[in-house]
Amino acid sequence: MRPVFDDRLDAGNHLARSYAGPRKNAMVLGIPRGGIPVGYPLAKAISGHLDTIVVRKLPIPHNPEAGFGAVAPDGSLVLNQDMLSRLYLSQDTIEEIAADVLEEVRRRERAYRGERPFPNLEGANVILTDDGLATGYTMIAAVKMVRQKEPQSVTVAVPVSPIDTARRIEPLVDDFYCLHVSHHYPFAVASFYYDFHDLSDDEVKRFLEDYPS
Repeated sequence: MRPVFDDRLDAGNHLARSYAGPRKNAMVLGIPRGGIPVGYPLAKAISGHLDTIVVRKLPIPHNPEAGFGAVAPDGSLVLNQDMLSRLYLSQDTIEEIAADVLEEVRRRERAYRGERPFPNLEGANVILTDDGLATGYTMIAAVKMVRQKEPQSVTVAVPVSPIDTARRIEPLVDDFYCLHVSHHYPFAVASFYYDFHDLSDDEVKRFLEDYPS
C-alpha cells in the first residue's frame, strides 16, 4: 500500500479540512508524541485550544512494541482482558509494568506542560487526536479520563484506524472522525506515512509552544 500522508502534520491538515464536529469552546488534546502535530492544524482550523494528554500503552514484556492496555496520567488503567488471558501475567507483574509506565507518563507531563495544570475540561468540547489507532486501548484510557472531567462532549479525530478498533471506540464517544478506516490486515499506522520518524520531546514542546494562546 502506498502511504497516504507526507507526515503527521500533513495528516492533521487533511483532518482539519474534513472535520465537521463541535467547534465552540473546543479543546484539542493530542496524545504524544504523534497526536500533537496531528492536533496542531486541527486546533488552528477550529480556533480551539491545544494541549496534551499523556497516555501510554502497557508493553508486553517479550514484545514491547505491542501492549496489553494503557495508563492515563491520573493512574487509571484500561486493560485488554482478552489479551491478558493469553499472556498469563501475574498481578504483580501487571502492577510493576503499570508503575514503570506511569513514571514515564508523569515525566512527559512535566516535560510538556511544566508547571501548568491539566486544563479545565468542564463544559468543553474535547477532541482527542493521535497519529492513528492500533488496538485503541491508549485512546480508550484517554476517553475515560476525560469523561471524568465533565466535558460537554468528547470526540475522537484520527487519520487512520483498523475497522475493529473504530467499532471499539465509536460507542464510547459523541463523535468519531477517521479519514481512513482499514479493513485489511496486518495493520500498521506507520504504513500510511512517508515520514513516520520517532518524535522527540523537543519537537512536541515546539508545537505546543508555537501554538497561539
